[in-house]
Amino acid sequence: MNEGHGMQLWKRNLWVCWFGSFATTAGMSLITPFLPLYIEQLGVHETGAVEQWSGIAFGATFLLSAIVSPIWGRLADKRGRKLMLIRASLGMAVVVTVMGFVQNVYELVGLRLLMGAVSGYIAAAITLVATQTPKEHSGWALGTLSTGTVGGTLLGPLIGGYLAEALGLRNVFFVTGGLLLVAFAASILFVREQFTPAKEATSLSFREVWKLIPNPQVVAAMFVTTFILQLANMSIQPIVTVYVEQLTPHSAHVALIAGVVMASAGFANVLSAPWLGQLSDKVGPRKVLLVALVAAGVLFIPQAFVTNPWQLMILRFFLGIATAGLLPSINALVRRSAPTSIAGRVFGYNQSAQYLGNIGGAVLGGQMAAYFGIHYVFFSTSALMLLNALWVAQIGRMGARPHTMQPRTPN
Repeated sequence: MNEGHGMQLWKRNLWVCWFGSFATTAGMSLITPFLPLYIEQLGVHETGAVEQWSGIAFGATFLLSAIVSPIWGRLADKRGRKLMLIRASLGMAVVVTVMGFVQNVYELVGLRLLMGAVSGYIAAAITLVATQTPKEHSGWALGTLSTGTVGGTLLGPLIGGYLAEALGLRNVFFVTGGLLLVAFAASILFVREQFTPAKEATSLSFREVWKLIPNPQVVAAMFVTTFILQLANMSIQPIVTVYVEQLTPHSAHVALIAGVVMASAGFANVLSAPWLGQLSDKVGPRKVLLVALVAAGVLFIPQAFVTNPWQLMILRFFLGIATAGLLPSINALVRRSAPTSIAGRVFGYNQSAQYLGNIGGAVLGGQMAAYFGIHYVFFSTSALMLLNALWVAQIGRMGARPHTMQPRTPN
């Protein structure tokens, strides 16, 4: 394969994975705005029960995704990353489509669990892009790929809310299933992978995999950083609307303003992630990660003192720029520390940390706001980010030093 052809191949795979990541995350979050309405339509009418079932149905997908991500990562190392893209996109397309036919809330929750079980597109996409992209472009590629995930998370609820009104609740599932089928077709037709599994690495236990990692402390720090990042982001999500309502008690457009406030961080993230990824290619992902962690930690604090939603929106926009440097830098550092033969499993573990952060953050933010007040949610998330920055600064020098990627020999 000549260099020019190789360049085209990794870029083409990147854009296909970007679309698939967008479709997958949009599919997972698209139901969010009308989930309670759908549950009511399925026969649950008491308000407390609707809220309870909404929480169960929403969390079920992420919980099972966190459990199965390492399993799919292991299979990706054994059978190839393209196969995981095909499996996940087709599986989710079928499950989401069937959701449009459910007759009761139990079937819905069961399918949400199944959706989590067949997921794994994101981890496979990250692994494929991280292992195929030339080292000098890896930061830009991973930053660009992350915009697909963020874009899907950001636009999914907006698209879902619009389609629910325009087409009806059940038809939203059919449209989403169609989108995922396009991602499935694109993965089959356009993704190219020359994959040869390392036989000695496909049957290793978790402990043996961990021993193959040259800098396990760095990788552990990245897992924790991913978890804390998602914990911080998701702890704010459930309370934004309530906070906006407190800031504008007489407004008739609370939902719209809250949507703009939430979207501002995602919009900034999408705009700046490729640029910050490119910067990490020049100065190193560890430097970008540390600066982004400190900036994010500092930017959470003034959000507790705003007096109107537009101040909150501006601060959330700058927070989005800061957090845009986090996941691509984390993935770049994980890639540097993970031999190719076990990259799928290592990224699978990191994806599990991200899903657990989603669940933990949603629970933590709501509970802390209820017991201590909304302001303390911002203070606690700021403290978590800054403490994490201190930890990464202490042990991250090992990740900053180049190594030969020679694994330690397992016992």
